Amino acid sequence: MSSSLRNCDSCTACCDGWLKIRIDGQEVRQGKPCPHSCKTGCRIYANRPQDPCVEFVCGWMTPDSPFPEWMKPDAAKVVVLYGCGTWRGLKVDLAVPVGRIIPQGSLNWLRNHASVNTRPLIWTENERKNGKYTGKQSVHVYGPPEFQQEVRELFVQHAGDAMGILRAISLAPAIPPSRPHAA
Repeated sequence: MSSSLRNCDSCTACCDGWLKIRIDGQEVRQGKPCPHSCKTGCRIYANRPQDPCVEFVCGWMTPDSPFPEWMKPDAAKVVVLYGCGTWRGLKVDLAVPVGRIIPQGSLNWLRNHASVNTRPLIWTENERKNGKYTGKQSVHVYGPPEFQQEVRELFVQHAGDAMGILRAISLAPAIPPSRPHAA
């Protein structure tokens, strides 16, 4: 699947607070979307900031993206940071829900893709309390048992911060995995 003809259009999943970013000095987080985001897309798309807006490319938009059309973040309700980390020489993907959880159909596709392509997968779920997002996430993993164990250990060390976990596993020594992905 090629993303050469793909564009954001009205998709604002990366701007709506599901990814923690800063735009023009303002924090974007759960419950606080980018001030330039609107129902039709980005009000300043042509003049959006280089960092993070122009530089960020979700998995659906990556060149030669393996994601089918229906996996566009606003439709599939998941933003995938494709190959944003490595573990023992394998690319690791991070999937962040657009909402509280990743819908089962999208998660099934991601787990199958991870298994078929030997790509460990980390995904998060957003916690809610009294009907409001807390800013906290639970972290889940799919991949070889050694990967799962390392991520569980790093989860504690990094207080559940998925990006901290990815940075830590990407800096670990590149030891080949002993087995393919576990179901």
